[in-house]
Amino acid sequence: MSYQKETQDKELPLLDHIRELLTRLKRVIMILAFFFILYFTFGITFIQLGPYRVPIPYPSLYHSIAVLFVRDFIDREIPPGLKPITINTLDPIFSGLSVAAYLAIFSASPFIAREFWAFVAPGLYEHEKKFVRKTIIPAVLLFAAGSAFAYFIILPFMFLFVYRYDLALNIDPTLSFKSIVSTILLLMTATGVAFELPLVMAGMTKLGLVKPHTWLKNWRWGVMISFIIAWIISPGTTGGLIETTIGIILSGLYFAGTAVSYFIARKNNSKKVITT
Repeated sequence: MSYQKETQDKELPLLDHIRELLTRLKRVIMILAFFFILYFTFGITFIQLGPYRVPIPYPSLYHSIAVLFVRDFIDREIPPGLKPITINTLDPIFSGLSVAAYLAIFSASPFIAREFWAFVAPGLYEHEKKFVRKTIIPAVLLFAAGSAFAYFIILPFMFLFVYRYDLALNIDPTLSFKSIVSTILLLMTATGVAFELPLVMAGMTKLGLVKPHTWLKNWRWGVMISFIIAWIISPGTTGGLIETTIGIILSGLYFAGTAVSYFIARKNNSKKVITT
């Protein structure tokens, strides 16, 4: 009986963790569903309240936020002579679904992070909690900076290059609508993740996996890998200009991560001296 009771006592905390995880997953799914429905089935109109213009959502599939997101990019960034076309019947719908899902994940990310943090925080040490709290805002800013760089710099230049190259070949400059949307989402995500490099380096130093002088000693490898990543995530149709630009930026982020790693190591060493 005592063995049976001991086994049940060990199983109870595990079951509690599973129940908590399922509860938080349900909340995350509900939040994602809310934003997805908002972006895919609602548009935005503005009403005048005194001196202010207030955005008001209204039901509309044809003028939804996802549609406006893509339309705004096409109107502002794609050369007028480059005509988007639909190849398959359902391409516009699936593209709208993809954009709505991307915007939903981005908008829900603070709520997702909050639920994830509430689940894992009890198992972390206090210094680990402080480190995670300090990295949340930089992580969001770096991802947003990378996504904005792709949206405003890489993508317009790429489409302009494609348009001029089509004209040079004397062919009709057209582009699949589905490929436009998939390229936008893929490059924004990839560049946003690539811009997280300094945080990854700082985290590895904080955990004691890599020492700061190792980052500095192997800076040539860091620069080379930065240019390899740039080559992977770049469109590859710009004659090397965008690849070089991304590579230089990622190399700069590598050295920034090295500097942050030295700062973290120095801070840890000073704490050890104080405690001893």
